[in-house]
Amino acid sequence: MAHRPSISAVIPTWNGLRYLPACLSALRAQLGPDDEVLLVDNCSRDGAGAWARQHAPDVRVLALPENRGFAGGTAAGIAAARGALLLLINDDALAEPGCVAALWAALRAVPGAGAAAGVLTFSRRPDIVASAGIRVQRDGVATDHWLGTPVASLPARPVPVFGASGGLALLRRELIADVGTFEPAFFNYLEDADLAWRARLRGWSCTLAPQARARHVYSATGGEGSRFKQRLLARNRLWVIIRCLPGPLLRECFAAIVRYDLLAIGYGLLRRQPALVQGRLEALRVLPALLAQRRAIQARRSASIGDLARWLEPAPSPAATLRARQRLAALLADDRTARSSSAKSRL
Repeated sequence: MAHRPSISAVIPTWNGLRYLPACLSALRAQLGPDDEVLLVDNCSRDGAGAWARQHAPDVRVLALPENRGFAGGTAAGIAAARGALLLLINDDALAEPGCVAALWAALRAVPGAGAAAGVLTFSRRPDIVASAGIRVQRDGVATDHWLGTPVASLPARPVPVFGASGGLALLRRELIADVGTFEPAFFNYLEDADLAWRARLRGWSCTLAPQARARHVYSATGGEGSRFKQRLLARNRLWVIIRCLPGPLLRECFAAIVRYDLLAIGYGLLRRQPALVQGRLEALRVLPALLAQRRAIQARRSASIGDLARWLEPAPSPAATLRARQRLAALLADDRTARSSSAKSRL
C-alpha cells in the first residue's frame, strides 16, 4: 500500500442502511491510512448518513439535499474526493479480501488504462458472475460481461474489457479530468456505459481484474423489472447511443438498433409494460439537447473508428435475448430465496 497512490472510496447510498455495516467493514480492512471512505447520502429516509456519523466516524459523509440517484450521487462524491484513485463500490456490495489490491495491481500493470473493472457476484451465489465489466453490441445494448457464467470460467489474469461497471471499479483521476464524470441526468442505470464510451472515444482503455470480487445484492434499490427501472433503462439506452456512438458506427449499426427498439416496444405493449415505451419517448423529447451534447463529445474523439468498432459484438437473436433474460430472472430468484432462507435461519 505504501507504493500506491491514495484512494477515495465513493459509496452512494439511498436507504441502504441495512447493507452499510458489512460494506464498510469489508472495505476498511483493505484501505490504508492515506485513503478515505466517502459516503454520499442521497437524502436517505432510513438514517444512513446519521448512522455513519455515529458508528463510522472515520467515514466522510456527504449529505445531498435530494436523491440524485447513483449517477448524480457518485458524481458529487467524485467531485468531493481527495484521493488520486477513485474506488467506486455499491453500498450493497461486500468486497472480498484482496479486492482493492487486485484492482490496483491490474490498473498499475496497464499505463494506458483509465479504469480497472472488478467482478460482482450474486450475494448468495458467489460462484456465479453478475458483472465482470461492460460489453457492447451492434444493436446498441450495453450489458454486463460474463453475466450468469461461473466465476471459475473467468480468465486467470487481467484482460481488456470495454468498460467498468460503476458497482465495482477503480478509476484514475486523470480519466475523470479528461472525459468528465458520470452524467447526473442519467440518475440510475447505464451511466457507467456512457462513461465507458466517452473514455474509449478519448483513447482510454479498461482492464478486468478477475481476482477483484465483491458479492452484490443485485437490483436491491431499483428492483429488477420495476417500472422505474424499465423506464430509465429505455431512456438511458437511447441517451448513450445518441451521445456516444460516432457517425460511422451509428450508420453501420442503425438497422440493428432500430430493430431492437421496435421489438422492445412491441414486447412492452404486448406485456402491458408501458414504461418500455415511455422511457424511449422521454429520451426523444430532449433530442435537441442530446444532439448538442453529442457534438461536444464527438468533437473530442481521438480514437479511430477501427479501434472502437472492434469492441462491438454481434447482436443476439430476439430468442437468445429472451433466454438470457429468463436465465437472469432464475438467478435472481435463486439469490432471493437463498437470502430469505438465511434471514429466517437467524430468527
